[in-house]
Amino acid sequence: MSRAAERLRLLINHLDRPPADIRAETTGALSFNSSDPQRLRYSWDTDLLTPDQRLSYEENGFILIKNLVPEEDIDRFRSAFERICRQEVKVPGLMVMRDVAISKSEFVQDQRAVSKLQDFQEDAELFRYCNLPQVLQYVECFTGPNIMAMHTMLINKPPDAGKKTSRHPMHQDLHYFPFRPTDKIVCAWTAMEKVDRQNGCLVVLPGTHTGTLKEHDYPEWEGGVNKMYHGVRGYDPQHPRVHLEMEKGDTVFFHPLLIHGSGMNQTQGFRKAISCHYASADCFYIDVKGTTQENIEQEVKDIANRKYALGNDITFQDTWAFRGRLVQGERTSL
Repeated sequence: MSRAAERLRLLINHLDRPPADIRAETTGALSFNSSDPQRLRYSWDTDLLTPDQRLSYEENGFILIKNLVPEEDIDRFRSAFERICRQEVKVPGLMVMRDVAISKSEFVQDQRAVSKLQDFQEDAELFRYCNLPQVLQYVECFTGPNIMAMHTMLINKPPDAGKKTSRHPMHQDLHYFPFRPTDKIVCAWTAMEKVDRQNGCLVVLPGTHTGTLKEHDYPEWEGGVNKMYHGVRGYDPQHPRVHLEMEKGDTVFFHPLLIHGSGMNQTQGFRKAISCHYASADCFYIDVKGTTQENIEQEVKDIANRKYALGNDITFQDTWAFRGRLVQGERTSL
């Protein structure tokens, strides 16, 4: 049997034993038995992912799928983004963000003034990304068949203005989410052009998805930090890193506890990516009061209040229920 199957059997055995029984073992003497339960913690067996891919996600917390989204789709997303930047269309609920280093500049109304679009669920063209069948078939491997699109972004990382503000601090996406269980949430992140270390590709710390949610807050950066760019506190800076260099259309799927961020854009161009966080519709909301998520809860509520003047009538959970959209199956809970 293949090496991947042997490694998969080893990991299954580890997961089926009590933690106190887990120990290091060699894989060389193992043989694959088809009667072993094909159960892994972080993925579902939908016959799409190979044993190697499932094992890689189990161990690392992410998998990269090459050339998943066609060029013509990405070009349409780019055109929709540019129309919004030129203010040719108004999208309800959309948050248009600018890098703190250029927030007071006199840019014309085009993409140079926008660093991110957030919550584009009401834009039919951009939201089409969240419904792409080739994306959803991978999402289902992590969420199960009932799928909600919960959080949408199109990132337009600007050339760094000299203050390193184009960086995104290392963080865990779960910090922003008041819903669980954690293992039924996944992010799909698609490169809209070549992404490398020069223009600020994603940086991930493999294996950190097996840990816990850590405290987050704004990092103390001399040049300033963009709004809602919280960073994780207390992680090991010596942990091995992987720089995810990607081509246009490549898509990475990753776990919400995976510690990740991105570097500066040291080019003169803008680095674009489109993403969606998905969750099983079977997930449920939690109360984050008394937890490390209280700071983001208050910040989100303050933004919602300023935008919609709802006062204390809106809750953290409400802001997510408002944005969530069913994209496959049944809306059973969220």
